[in-house]
Amino acid sequence: MAQAPARAASAVRLFDAHCHLQDPRVAAVAPALIRAAAASGVARFAVNGTSEKDWHLVQQMAEDHPAVVPCFGLHPWWVPERSPDWMNSLRRFFAETPEAAVGEIGLDKGSHGKTIDFGEQVEVFQRQLELAKELERPVSVHCVRAFGDLLEVLKQTGPFPAGVLLHSYMGSSEMVSGLSNLGCYFSLSGFLIGMKSTKAKKMLKSIPLDRILLETDAPDALPRLDNVAVSPVPVHSSDADTEKRHIDSESQAANASNESLNHPENIHIVLNYVASLLEMPESELAELSYKNATKLFSYPGSKVQPEAEGI
Repeated sequence: MAQAPARAASAVRLFDAHCHLQDPRVAAVAPALIRAAAASGVARFAVNGTSEKDWHLVQQMAEDHPAVVPCFGLHPWWVPERSPDWMNSLRRFFAETPEAAVGEIGLDKGSHGKTIDFGEQVEVFQRQLELAKELERPVSVHCVRAFGDLLEVLKQTGPFPAGVLLHSYMGSSEMVSGLSNLGCYFSLSGFLIGMKSTKAKKMLKSIPLDRILLETDAPDALPRLDNVAVSPVPVHSSDADTEKRHIDSESQAANASNESLNHPENIHIVLNYVASLLEMPESELAELSYKNATKLFSYPGSKVQPEAEGI
């Protein structure tokens, strides 16, 4: 049986439902980021691979850190770089790593995504959704300016009994019901702060309480709020120049400074913001989102099991 992670001294426990600690900008300091976040109450980290080049890094990180839930997937931005053998390779990683979930996969019509053939994006997305269903694993989905297309593909391929995590959800409140009926969860990140607060509040209140998740998308989606201090990432700027950035926002900046990098500990800022819009105590939202994430990520073979988490 999976062992429950140590409870931190923090008043709340949190589950970072989507992040990228294998990203070359922060990989060297990932152990320190995990320790600091754990001390603040973050008990679990779902770390998502994005291409064939980083699946082995996610696999190793999960072996080194009991709190890391590994996820393997081909992100739409890296569809053009896939090898002819990409699907067989992906299957091998799941065979070697039975505790892994699927992700990050998806559709993108944003500033970068629109430069990538959308038909290829859809084909790669559908094949990975079918794999997730076959493996009976939850799947973490990226969607930028393509929610109509996403809903159509999910209807064609679904339903998804193991669940679909819509990461950094920024869709409309009107989309929530249809997506929820297909097995979707709605994961909220620092990007939400960029949405008009009245629209964000309407969207949040439309999400069923048993489908709300919290995430950081670290090292991206740094939550920026006036008078709120963020936890810095201790990385030399040269680290950002050494490898091509694997990013999950629409920013096209070539080299981010350390000040723009996100840290899993900053999930507390997301918690505070979402709780304020939902008019809910932070402790209640923290426990609710933790239970939801535990339910989503507790599949056969997973490190995460409700009994071990005290749920």
